[in-house]
Amino acid sequence: MKSTWVLAQTEQCGDPAGNLAQARKAVKEAVAAYHPDVMVFPERFSSLYPNGTDDARTLAAAQELDGPFVTGMRELARLNGLWMIFGFVRRTEEDDGHVYNCTVVLDAAGEIVSVYHKTHLYDAFGYRESDLVKAGDRLFAPVDTPFGRVGLFVCYEVRFPEVARCQTLQGAEILVMPTAWMKGDLKSHHFRTLITARAIENTVYMVACNQVGADTIGESVVVDPMGVPVAAAGAAPTLLCAHIDTDRVAAVREKLPSCKDRRPELYTI
Repeated sequence: MKSTWVLAQTEQCGDPAGNLAQARKAVKEAVAAYHPDVMVFPERFSSLYPNGTDDARTLAAAQELDGPFVTGMRELARLNGLWMIFGFVRRTEEDDGHVYNCTVVLDAAGEIVSVYHKTHLYDAFGYRESDLVKAGDRLFAPVDTPFGRVGLFVCYEVRFPEVARCQTLQGAEILVMPTAWMKGDLKSHHFRTLITARAIENTVYMVACNQVGADTIGESVVVDPMGVPVAAAGAAPTLLCAHIDTDRVAAVREKLPSCKDRRPELYTI
């Protein structure tokens, strides 16, 4: 099954209305240039503020699924006949000074197929995501699409092999990773190494769409089931186009049956 994916490597403006305008511009350009089947946007795409911003701004920008940002993205998907995956800062049920780091999956009719709340929060490298973000309580459940079975996790979760493996064992052929991967010593090396490892060990496509800006590195990438980059971006805002063929997944798994050869009875501690 062949499909065309476009990753919108955007530079955050923080404001949901401004980011929705960015999405409209990106979709218009992508449709004209590439005729994509799927578009992916970064983690917390609706409103990600620079490090050091008062938490009150993030809380004030958070919305619900029936708010103007998701409604606008749904209309964009429907009008262009695109599946879309994007990060979204969502209010919590308790309105308790926290938000959800949420990812929304839309089908080509603009319907919400799945909503995921990031479960493994980035309390590392001196940053504490959990001070503001409430963790989800379940992993993403892979969804069937016209382009293959798609799993998903967010940013820091690539450092937990169990997350990707769990979804692969549920039939995922493509793993999508919206991210806002921060700058820092060896962070670029970690980014590419971890994404490549998850692709190889699970024999899946990895689709990682990152932010660019003062705090984030860009370098969005699509890696095939043998760990070969299909498309890669640099540090500037761009639309990254990649062609994915899930027949490649089946072919690689035929000669590299690493998931099938697992012996889980030996792995308990």
